[in-house]
Parts: sequence; C-alpha cells; structure tokens
Amino acid sequence: MARAIWSGAINFGLVTVPVELYSATEDHTVHFRQFERGTSDRIRYRRVNERTGKEVEFGDIVKGYDLGDGEYVLVEQDELDEIAPGRSRSIDIEAFVELDDIDPIFFQKSYWLAPSKEEFGRAYGLLVQAMDRTNKAGVARFVMRGKEQIAAIRAGEDGVLILDTLLFAEDLRDPAKELRKLPSKTEARGRELDMAVSLIDSMTEDWHPEDYHDTYTERVHKLIDDKKAGRKVSVEAPPSEPTKVVDLFEALSRSVESRKGGRKKASSSGSSKKKAPDLSGLSKAELDKMARELDVKGRSKMSRAELEKAVGEAQGSRKRAS
Repeated sequence: MARAIWSGAINFGLVTVPVELYSATEDHTVHFRQFERGTSDRIRYRRVNERTGKEVEFGDIVKGYDLGDGEYVLVEQDELDEIAPGRSRSIDIEAFVELDDIDPIFFQKSYWLAPSKEEFGRAYGLLVQAMDRTNKAGVARFVMRGKEQIAAIRAGEDGVLILDTLLFAEDLRDPAKELRKLPSKTEARGRELDMAVSLIDSMTEDWHPEDYHDTYTERVHKLIDDKKAGRKVSVEAPPSEPTKVVDLFEALSRSVESRKGGRKKASSSGSSKKKAPDLSGLSKAELDKMARELDVKGRSKMSRAELEKAVGEAQGSRKRAS
C-alpha cells in the first residue's frame, strides 16, 4: 500500500477537512545504464572544476545565476531556504471555476486526496458530491516539498477527490515567439471540411483509457528479450508519407469509406453464420477491447499473445454456452 506524500487539510470556506495526498501516477519507463561500446565498463559522471580538472565535493558547490557576458550571481542553498515558503499544512481553495474552462495545457501531475481519518469522511464526501454535481474545480494554493503549488481539486470516480497541480501562466511559452512560423489561417474548402467532419464522426467512440497502452515501452521490452535470446530484432514500418494537397479530398473520402467498410465487417461478424475474425491480425488495443466485452479477467496485465489466447478461449466458451 502506498504511503501519503503530504498531509494537511482542505479549507473550503469555513469547513476544514483533514486529508492525505497520494501520487496517482507512476513512471514505467525503461531505464538504462551507460557503457562504453565494446566493453562492459560503466560510464559515470563526476563534478569537476573546469579550470583545475579536479573533482569537487557536493558540499562545496554553490548555485550561480547567469547574468550574461560571463557574469554570475552566486547563491547559497541556505539563502534559498530562507526565502522558501513555510511548511504549510493547508490546501486553501480560493475559488471555484468551471472544470471545462481549464485548458489541459495547464495540467501538470495528478494526485489523490483521501480523508486522513474515517471520522472526516462525511465532510469529505459532501465536498466530493457538491463538486461532482456542479462540475466545478476548486482552485487552491498549497506548499509541497518547499515549493508553492497552484492546483485544481475535482471530483473523480469512486468518490475520490483528485488534485491536479497546475502550471502558472508564466510557465507557458508563447507560440508566436517559439515557432519558426505560425500556421497560416486558410479557409477549408466546403467538401473537404464536410468530409473531414464525416471522418471525425465515423471515428468517434466512447473514451476507454484501458484501450490505450504505451506500445513503445512494450517494444523496448521485446527488443531486450529478443537480444537476450539471440533472436532477430524486428523493425517497425516507416511512417506514412505526407498527404499532398491535391490528394486531400481523395484521402479523406477513402478514409471515410474504409471506416464504413470496417463497421459493416464488424457488424456481420456477429452473425453465427459468419466466420470469427482472425485474432492474429488484430492489434493489442483491439484484442484488449474484445477482452473487455467478453469480461476476461486480468486483461490489463496480459501481453498481446496472452490476450489473443484469452480472447480465443472466451469466444469458444461463449459459443459452446450458446
């Protein structure tokens, strides 16, 4: 069971609810060490004085702010600690805003908030229900790890409050200053726009986050397994060529037709007279979706091969039962 990384209280008007903060996400990136090619020698980094070439102890290092032209202002860690915000134990909701009004670009990291004791569950539950009914987010300030944070508190699923730390407005870059050239505003041709809207409509479906997986990390694990076993490493297909402007309408038309064809094929596959689809040609996301519809247990932890086997067995069981 995870440990709380912060504890304090939410201040909601004159209502105070003691809470604990838990991280809602985790890093599953594959991490590597560095080695010199052709050897088993590890590469390590040292803190070295660039003038003398000698290694410097961590305690003898101070921070320097670059003023430009080779000038720096040196700052001790103690000086930074003295001006850091105090060890606050409160999350002060300053205002409520429409959740849909917060641009997703401001969201930074998500946490769960839970009542610190069972006796505070009633006040906590009241806040969850009120925020869920109004679809509002509470904008709050609090201090965590010596840094002031701005956050949005909202009602999540299963009656749990979610705290999302937000970026400050000054953290966002201006695209006009960062992009080499802003995209020119061009009016789409009528038929192209209608066809693009049709394609979006044909691809619209309910949001199921479990349908989407980090396929790159899966491929990295497969690469490691293949190299360890001495197997040939498979190479991914190259990206598609950019669509030429003159072919835009034709490409949209073919896309819409292919979606319609896919739907017809999917609907006809439900008939007992039709042959079941070949599972070997389906992606892991497609297999995962089928597994969910078949109520396959433990599907979220299965590899693609395990999903294919489980879906096949579940389809067989359902066919025999019918």
